Amino acid sequence: MNDDPAALGQALRHWRDRTSPTNLGLPHGGVRRAPGLRREELAQLAGLSVDYVVRLERGRATSPSPQVLASLARALRLTETERDHLYLLAGQAPPTTGQVSPHIPPSVQRFLDQLNSSPLSVHDAAWNLISWNLLWAALMGDPSPWRGKDRNIAWRHFTHQPTRVTHTPDQQDRFETALVSDLRSSAARYPKDTQLTALISSLRGASDRFDDLWGSHTVGFHTTDSKTIHHPDIGPVTVDCDTLTIPGNDLRIAICSPPAGTATADQFALLNTIGTQVLS
Repeated sequence: MNDDPAALGQALRHWRDRTSPTNLGLPHGGVRRAPGLRREELAQLAGLSVDYVVRLERGRATSPSPQVLASLARALRLTETERDHLYLLAGQAPPTTGQVSPHIPPSVQRFLDQLNSSPLSVHDAAWNLISWNLLWAALMGDPSPWRGKDRNIAWRHFTHQPTRVTHTPDQQDRFETALVSDLRSSAARYPKDTQLTALISSLRGASDRFDDLWGSHTVGFHTTDSKTIHHPDIGPVTVDCDTLTIPGNDLRIAICSPPAGTATADQFALLNTIGTQVLS
């Protein structure tokens, strides 16, 4: 591993300069000294402070965490090879095939960019939230302040963290069964992932419901299901939610869509005009 702050900064500047803001859905207005992303745009996309991005590029920030590197790789649309090079420049071991990966390949990100008219979120194989669009944040609430286990959907659900979502008893049973079954499958695929093992152990200790489902080996699958989101400004929003998986990447994409015969499509349009302005 290299751990060369100057080389890391040079690579980040190169990747930032080559990244077109229009390809990321950002406005290209104003005078730009370079065709690529501005530092503040990279900071926004990666969920970092502008000052920290400046220090990284100038070689003054040492030992960025794997979480920071994963965020930068996603924001800069790095390939797997480039992502691994980023980790090595930062003195970190690249993610291995035996670990759950938060990487979103550029081809998958381009696919997600085409779905921006629907609220969507992206999760890794452990159900950690790794990306979302503005409409999802406007509907569900901005997840940017969440840290650590609070970014894990299973942890948030089974430890009763604040949420705008409500289910009927049947919907909740299906959701919980599918979530636990999915985590069990991931644990079998990634037996050496210590963070996943620790998450499951913590969940079994924190939630009797999770422990019962885990011990029962009940099998369930994510299918299209409805839920209600209670938005503070526009009231209850009924959505259908589908979970897509990307072959070869082990990502889960949750997409909300308007059920037929409801006013949800009009509510989405309203969120697009008032909700995303607050977050953008």
